Amino acid sequence: MKTIKLAFALIIAALAMTACVEDKVYEGPNTIEAVSIAPDAPTSFDDVVVTAKVSGLLSVKKAVLEYTIDGKNTVVEMAGDGKTYTATIPAQPDGTKVKYVVTITNEAGYTSTAEREYTVGDKPSDYTKLVINELYGAGEDGEKYIELFNNGDDPIKLDGVTIKKDEAVTWTGVKDEVVMGHSYFLIVGASNVAGEGGSGPNPRPMIKGLSAKKTLLIELFNPKGELINKFQRGEKGDGWGATISKNDLTWSRCPNGTGKFMIADKTFGTKNPEAGEEDLTVVQ
Repeated sequence: MKTIKLAFALIIAALAMTACVEDKVYEGPNTIEAVSIAPDAPTSFDDVVVTAKVSGLLSVKKAVLEYTIDGKNTVVEMAGDGKTYTATIPAQPDGTKVKYVVTITNEAGYTSTAEREYTVGDKPSDYTKLVINELYGAGEDGEKYIELFNNGDDPIKLDGVTIKKDEAVTWTGVKDEVVMGHSYFLIVGASNVAGEGGSGPNPRPMIKGLSAKKTLLIELFNPKGELINKFQRGEKGDGWGATISKNDLTWSRCPNGTGKFMIADKTFGTKNPEAGEEDLTVVQ
């Protein structure tokens, strides 16, 4: 009987001691539950936002994104609220493979990582959406311009696109020249170095001799050499450049991007008017 009482007392004492000991806080790494990018199919025009979803009993001390491009590493700190963290990878050229690692460090010093990669891929340019939208040839060379317009939603790369004036190539697009969706690209006069193209300042001279009082043929070709659009005033006859009535305004597609060429006021990189004055010398 005494033995039973003694054993019972020891059990009670052990339980009491256990109750007095605080639960030990779990120590270990947090869990990276998911990593995603936006957009999920990046093009060369997109900055990429990396998002990491994190869970765990310990608070996050630091979240870091490290990305590698062509062997070069870049480390940026991620911003977040304890559960979701984000950072941005700048836009990269078409075809670039980007490897990236998210590292989460919690307050106890434990780390967890998640490694991913993506490849930048541009959609093929739809050159059927590219048109000659406006021409102005009445001023000095530095004031003259040809305006291109992209009727589509996606960017069109101008690398290899050519313009012929009177059947001779006078302008060729180069790498990094782009017309964004529903946007304009201006090819400015020979003495104008302050003109703007669709992707930024465009100091390259345009066709010299664009005239507002001569027969004229302007043709636009895709990089394969296929004709995609043209403007024609008068007929070739014995050759382009014969004197004809002068137009002090512009020839603009009215309505913008889709209409016939009409005589209208200059809009220079902005939307053309809905209507203009018909020019019977223009072959529509």
